[in-house]
Amino acid sequence: MAVVEISVAPLGTSTPSVSAYVAACVEVVAASSLAYQLNPMGTVIEGSIDEIFDVVKKMHEVPFDQGAERVSTLIKIDDRRDCGQHSMSGKVDAVVDKLNL
Repeated sequence: MAVVEISVAPLGTSTPSVSAYVAACVEVVAASSLAYQLNPMGTVIEGSIDEIFDVVKKMHEVPFDQGAERVSTLIKIDDRRDCGQHSMSGKVDAVVDKLNL
């Protein structure tokens, strides 16, 4: 299973706000069967890499469909295949377990 963070940003729009574009991108992943988590700087998705790539491509197209002429998309992929459980929550839990707070 892969964990992917994506951030899609339209460039050169009439407003500096991108929240409407982000919301439309999140609607794409919400309509899929993939687990996801919105965060302040992007959206994290977990699932099979092929399913994620399909959703990522659709998310990248959203600003173009809404009139943007340029889109910058950042993708970070953590695809771990040496263990059976690799998830968003598992990654966080592994760090929290090691904190000495």
